[in-house]
Amino acid sequence: MRRHFSTLWVSHHMKLVGQLYMRFLSYSPPIWATVIAGVFMVMTLSLSLFLIFNHLSAYKNPEEQKFLIGVILMVPCYALESYVSLVNPSISVDIEILRDCYEAFAMYCFGRYLVACLGGEERTVEFLEREGGSSFDTRLLEHASEKGVIKHPFPMNYILKPWRLGEWFYLVIKFGIVQYMIIKTVTAILAVILEAFGVYREGEFKWNCGYPYMAVVLNFSQSWALYCLVQFYAAIKDELAHIKPLAKFLVFKSIVFLTWWQGVAIALFYNWGLLKSPIAQGLQFKSSIQDFIICIEHRWVLLLLFTSTCSQRSRMS
Repeated sequence: MRRHFSTLWVSHHMKLVGQLYMRFLSYSPPIWATVIAGVFMVMTLSLSLFLIFNHLSAYKNPEEQKFLIGVILMVPCYALESYVSLVNPSISVDIEILRDCYEAFAMYCFGRYLVACLGGEERTVEFLEREGGSSFDTRLLEHASEKGVIKHPFPMNYILKPWRLGEWFYLVIKFGIVQYMIIKTVTAILAVILEAFGVYREGEFKWNCGYPYMAVVLNFSQSWALYCLVQFYAAIKDELAHIKPLAKFLVFKSIVFLTWWQGVAIALFYNWGLLKSPIAQGLQFKSSIQDFIICIEHRWVLLLLFTSTCSQRSRMS
């Protein structure tokens, strides 16, 4: 009986996978979407390669620039992956693993770039210890002055105690970023495996689909990583005022965080039947709508603009 049930379950899901695959094969994106997305992709690749060439031609701050180049490469990675996925939705889940993994790596590069601007890990820890006070008794935290202490906003202040700047603070921030790299990579690989068995079902919020569970895990992981970056920025913003970190931080945060929630919002609107515009109807698939939007979004240009100031700074030094 159990073997018969398993056979029926596998047969049912293989049939669904076959139907979805045939639908993908019979689908071709609208010409207007391919042309518009292609034009923006070429612009994005051209600007990215030009900026990377500028960094390499003035490679005078390698400890900073190597991580900055790692962040910049996220732009062409997103553009290429989104365009290929738009043209051929049948491999969208498989190729999306590249974007997900590199997004996590780019967040790590951004954190390491800020550390490099402070002079490396050792000098960063020394700076944080000076700001927080090397000799510190945690029992005195409640009576400590605001200087050298990172207080948590609502509602995190009811969950976490204020963080005293120092080596422990740096390790918490570092782990908060690295855990996102690990979880993002694992879930991306797992999504490909589940998609092969027809149980991932991207964009569908059903209990028997893998997508909603991964969405919850990734949301918490990404939110914690970004929260750690926010706290790290709060601790070093005055020290790094010369590189204008606020603009860089806000744009990078919008790329990573808003792109993720944009995909979730599109999936919800699609399931609720709210995407009735001719553009959405022409693209047919949830993933195609997200890929098209990513190709044409203006914040890629903003990323290139604010990172270009670093290449100019490198030439001046």
